[in-house]
Amino acid sequence: MSEPVRNLLPLVTSGQGLSRTVSDRLEVLTALLAAPSCDPLFTGEVIRVPRDHAAYGWGCKVPKCERSHEPTRSLCSRHEIEWREQRQRGGLLADFMRTAEPLKPTAQYQPAHCTICPGIPARGTSGLCFVHGDRWKARQNKWKKKYGRESEPDYDQWLISEKPFVPYGGCRVRACADLAEHPLGLCQPHLRLYRREGLPGRARLPGDWGRRLRDLDRPITVLYDDELAFRKWCAETHATHRTDGTVSLLGLRPLVRAEIQWCMFQRTQMKVEAGHWPLTWIQQLVAVSREQEVSSLADLELDRMQNIPALMAKGMLRMLRLVYFTREDTKDAGYIETEHYGVKFHAHGGRIELSYITQRWLRDLLWDQMANRLLTNPPRSGQPFDSLRRGCSELSAFLEVRAPDGGHDPRLLDGTHMVDFVKDQRHRLANGLLPLAGALRRRGELEDAPVSKTLLSTVFNGTRRVLRAALENGDSQLIGLDRAFIIALPSGGASKGGRRRPFTDEAAKALADEANLAALDAQDVEDRGARDIWEALIVTGRRCNEVLKLRLECIGRLGGLPMFWYDATKVGNYDEAIRISERLYQRIKARQARTVDRFLEREGRVPTGEERRKIALFPARNSNRNHLKGISYGWFNTQFREWIDGLDIGRVVSHQARHTLATNLLKAGANLTHVKRYLGQVSEAMAEHYVHLANTDQKLEDALNAIWVTGPGALEPGVVLSGGEPMSREQAEAMMIDLTRKSTPAEGGFCTFQAVVDGGACPWKLDCHNCDKFVMSGADLVYWHRKREHWRMLAERAGNPEVTDYLHQLFEPTARAIDGLEKALAGVGLLDEALALDLRRPQDYFGRVWATAFRANELAQHEDHGDIDFDDEYSTDENEDLS
Repeated sequence: MSEPVRNLLPLVTSGQGLSRTVSDRLEVLTALLAAPSCDPLFTGEVIRVPRDHAAYGWGCKVPKCERSHEPTRSLCSRHEIEWREQRQRGGLLADFMRTAEPLKPTAQYQPAHCTICPGIPARGTSGLCFVHGDRWKARQNKWKKKYGRESEPDYDQWLISEKPFVPYGGCRVRACADLAEHPLGLCQPHLRLYRREGLPGRARLPGDWGRRLRDLDRPITVLYDDELAFRKWCAETHATHRTDGTVSLLGLRPLVRAEIQWCMFQRTQMKVEAGHWPLTWIQQLVAVSREQEVSSLADLELDRMQNIPALMAKGMLRMLRLVYFTREDTKDAGYIETEHYGVKFHAHGGRIELSYITQRWLRDLLWDQMANRLLTNPPRSGQPFDSLRRGCSELSAFLEVRAPDGGHDPRLLDGTHMVDFVKDQRHRLANGLLPLAGALRRRGELEDAPVSKTLLSTVFNGTRRVLRAALENGDSQLIGLDRAFIIALPSGGASKGGRRRPFTDEAAKALADEANLAALDAQDVEDRGARDIWEALIVTGRRCNEVLKLRLECIGRLGGLPMFWYDATKVGNYDEAIRISERLYQRIKARQARTVDRFLEREGRVPTGEERRKIALFPARNSNRNHLKGISYGWFNTQFREWIDGLDIGRVVSHQARHTLATNLLKAGANLTHVKRYLGQVSEAMAEHYVHLANTDQKLEDALNAIWVTGPGALEPGVVLSGGEPMSREQAEAMMIDLTRKSTPAEGGFCTFQAVVDGGACPWKLDCHNCDKFVMSGADLVYWHRKREHWRMLAERAGNPEVTDYLHQLFEPTARAIDGLEKALAGVGLLDEALALDLRRPQDYFGRVWATAFRANELAQHEDHGDIDFDDEYSTDENEDLS
């Protein structure tokens, strides 16, 4: 969905008074910066960050090296070159860090004061300002001419004879934080820059300035050809590029300075990995803010800025929105901030735009529902909110062009308008037309796609959820929205399409071919682990994000067997373990070694035991200073799609590996319980979603269906009629009264009344559970457990002790029948399987197990006549009456 670019509301909103002004924001930020919890390091106009600062450290990682590291590296430029050369020769970073020669800085940005003149910076390592330095050189030359080249004047005696000069003050460049080193009023870097740029205004010193400085002990008068041009140059020139941890905010307007100060401090409080903010990049943003003369970061023209300062500004604006605007302000502005409720979705900026819903009443209903959800039951991701706003945006676009007054007055709407909306959406689906609300965002890009069944379901369900909630809580009545308008919107049904298929044999062969896997490995030029991720998905059947978020210590051996630990965050299961193949175990071990090498390269040391449990096995390259963030799904999906396109095997997605593994498990003899446990599913129903073979659990199903007990309507409920095991002739004849009859499925068991089995009407009006002809099978245990829980809930809610006792007595025969069924199942060792599997589905009634019946005397003859091929002799056609 197309979203307008909106950063902050204007500083002064037209037509609404001065509700958001520079002074209001400045007062808020000033109070925050003055709070005891705020680090004083970030409250000055010149911020000098220590070289080993946790968030903004700038020193080279080579021990005792005094240079600063590159913005996106951990080494200085010289050591970075040396390390790359050594790495190409097969060297290890640990060895390089131990043997690398520490370097001195190439420039002294914060030089010590002159030995003679306090307040004037010394030049280089001489300890003297440049004037005294020149005077000392002149003294040396004069002495050597008089006494010979090998002689030297007494330095200490010369120091005593020299007079200190009056300090020149700070550099006259407004953005510079250094002291002036020259009587012209400029520091050495800006003096060189002034000369390179052609001496604007021709500021200069008088010819005898050296004598005046020495004899008069007062500042020298500066001469100009155009003093205004010189002052303009000083006002517009930026601070010089620095790599010593200094950020100069001089020359900024008060509000934008406070914004940068607070955002720099706020980022140090973030425990979650955030974007990398090198100090040199912050200084670039400062320079752009000074150049555009903005009062706030919100006034920056981001389209005119380079990429780095624009990204920095956007990150700071996200932080400032939470300070400047309350929850009520965001409602008026047409968006909602999840972080106002303490909720931060993964890979989500936190801002959900609602301004394209033009009807204020509809937007407010949506905003209120989102706010309530964030407050009471926050979702795991922003997807539930996406469906709500997509539905409301479609309705808004329709009302804008088809409803009276553009739909802005809810009192003018009735059921016919909603019916027209439903008709329009279905018409678009049938004819392949585009949605009303604009393009859809797919794979991070806007795409003009026609209305699909999934989109139609999303629109109907999302809009219906918002309007029905307003109907239930009375909001619709308050705004005058007709009830007929709400109830006319139908449900969209299931929003998801068909389930994924397993890989075909051809696709599976191509995806496992060693040459193709080598191509995927070669495609991953940065060696981030694309092939290792893919092989882990194939072997383990995990969800993609579960593999991408693996920690370094994710494998181990238990009893000699290779084990794999992961977090199934989708279902709330953490530190789960499954067995894996030796091949995958060795690949992950090799990946662990490469990840440790990357940690060495970044930190200059091996990770500790505690760090190994936290850092990612597949670390992301960007915004990952603590190595905690795994690579994104978008990165892997891009690599995977490019690889698949090169194989020419049709449309294939990585999630099909999960379906393929589930199907193969069932083919190998596992049941739904095993699939559920291995794949980490929440229920057997979800496990069935991944099963693509029918009748894979036939043996267990046949065994459970063969165990019969009398139902609750019998004289003795729960008496075992069949144990599901081979029977002797005596046992078969004892049960002949029950088993000589054919049976037909009934709710929760089987009916053995011959007239009903033959197709006649039930004389007891299908009151099966009170009939002595009704029997229960092992396949019905879960059904009866649910029935028992239902009766217990009814009894507990009765509110009257007499009624409660009556209900318990009424259910007593059924309880005895359930107990008898459990004992029979436990006797043959099938109780756990019966509890784990719910076999009563509508399609089960058409399987062979229901179309096959045996007489008791024939079963009894089984002992004398050996095995009988029941499939050929006693099976009936599926189109005949079930018996």
